[in-house]
Amino acid sequence: MSGYTFWGIVILAVAVLIGVLHWIYPAGSRGRRVLTWSWRIVVFLFVAAFLHYTLPQHDIVRIVNTYQERQDLNDWTRIFWANPDDQSTGLINRDVQFIQAVKANGKPMVYRNEDTSWSWPPYFKFDTANLQTQAEDNKSTAEAPKWVSVTHYGWRMVYFSAFPNAISIKPVAGPDATIIPWFNIVFFVVLALILLMIRRMWLQFRERSIDPVLEDMGEAWDGVEDRADEAASRARGVWGRFLGWLGTWKGKPRG
Repeated sequence: MSGYTFWGIVILAVAVLIGVLHWIYPAGSRGRRVLTWSWRIVVFLFVAAFLHYTLPQHDIVRIVNTYQERQDLNDWTRIFWANPDDQSTGLINRDVQFIQAVKANGKPMVYRNEDTSWSWPPYFKFDTANLQTQAEDNKSTAEAPKWVSVTHYGWRMVYFSAFPNAISIKPVAGPDATIIPWFNIVFFVVLALILLMIRRMWLQFRERSIDPVLEDMGEAWDGVEDRADEAASRARGVWGRFLGWLGTWKGKPRG
């Protein structure tokens, strides 16, 4: 079972569990409201985590070493490694290039250097060898530091042996250099415009197509209720006259 399948099953199981509990609790109850907000929070966190993992990030670091190491590809951690070709899905391990760096605060950082090719995320990275050479050329010591901005995606998780993938390396003036994330800014602006456009299209579609149907259904239902009330009134009138007729026989003497 691949890492994508494993995490997909976990997410699906959580969604099914919340859905079942949402169905068990009656509408309007406190538990139903708690589950509704829990579902919204889970969806929000999933989307936020996906974007945070996928979108580019920038670290200002000092490169101290580069090396190549054979890495085991566990089934449930395979999702944190690049998938550049079809053969990689069947490999148990493969050689991966790494870049070791140190941040200005002294915190160590290790990046993997893998091609993304045409797979996800769509960085279309094909220059792993060039980037490794560039990292090798920018190695420095604490006494004579060379600061660079490493653009990467992904997370560094020690217990899962997950490393962010370096996309590009750019020399900067110093550890206090400011990097403006233009791509992320443009991405979120475009995403907000798309969401607003979808919301506007939905409101127009609802106003033109759904609301008139619901209004007609409401009017039809009101007509049904009026006819039902009229029929009930008639039935009560007939039943009342019948009971009145029976009452006329109670007072008559027997011959």
